[in-house]
Amino acid sequence: MDFVKPVRRQNQTSVTEFVLLGFSVGPKKQTLLFALGLLVYLLTLAGNLAIIVLVWIDQCLQTPMYFLLGNLSFVEICYTSTTAPKMLWDLLLGDKTISFIGCALQLYFFGTLGSIECVLLLAMAYDRYAAICHPLRYTLLMSQKVCWGLLVCSWAIGNFNSFINTALVFSLDFCQSNEIDHFFCDIPPLLKLSCSDTSVSQLVTFNISGGIIIGAFGLILLSYILIVFSVLKIHTAQGRIKAFSTCVSHLTVVSIFYGTLMYTYLRPSSNHSMEQDRLVAVLYAIITPMLNPLIYSFRNKEVHGAVRRALNKDRRLP
Repeated sequence: MDFVKPVRRQNQTSVTEFVLLGFSVGPKKQTLLFALGLLVYLLTLAGNLAIIVLVWIDQCLQTPMYFLLGNLSFVEICYTSTTAPKMLWDLLLGDKTISFIGCALQLYFFGTLGSIECVLLLAMAYDRYAAICHPLRYTLLMSQKVCWGLLVCSWAIGNFNSFINTALVFSLDFCQSNEIDHFFCDIPPLLKLSCSDTSVSQLVTFNISGGIIIGAFGLILLSYILIVFSVLKIHTAQGRIKAFSTCVSHLTVVSIFYGTLMYTYLRPSSNHSMEQDRLVAVLYAIITPMLNPLIYSFRNKEVHGAVRRALNKDRRLP
């Protein structure tokens, strides 16, 4: 991500608000996008809330894997809520302005929650590694203390990363235009908008955020390499299929989330197209949080059983 530009001090003015250009479509298409966006957002809230409630009320889901999944669902709700409501407001009313402080807060929370998700997905990979490679020590490796430690660590890393990035980005000067070529406040379009020398911001952002993304993805990859070696030692084909089946949902989510993140944040600026970035951002900021509950519940017998028990419990109530 190379957004280095020379310093330009002329005609410098203080920016008090930004304009989110969003999607360049006509009024009829805006209405259609609003309807689709609202549907996706409501499905995201419903699906992730359902996962949280099931993990909370069902004793069979009181395990480390579902503890992490419930927290991931909570993060997904917050993550998509940092961008979707403002996007829907803009599409419905055409009010595309956002205050300077509002933009900074949106960037901070979006970056925080995205980083938390990176680390949570790594924690879930570690959970699968512990369950498959060290089943006899699983309760020790994934004790309640370890689970809470992983959760606290993810929030600490997320807040640290986003605080540094937000502080660096909003210490820059914005003196030529206040129009952000995106539907939310994100680092690449803000760096392009600045008239300051962005070399330091770009370098620190790439090193910290890139380190988290690449580091977490590398450790997830290592976990699955060890899992594959362990599964191949299982003598029966049915046993190997059963072991791999517990990882399919997580691998699917990791592939979508990390693939889109790397495409957006780890490319050089010469390869950046804001039109493409907007479409990819819709995938990881809007669509992925909706798909995660579906991916984790699809063909998941434990989740299906929890749903049946919850429904039967409701029927028995007077």
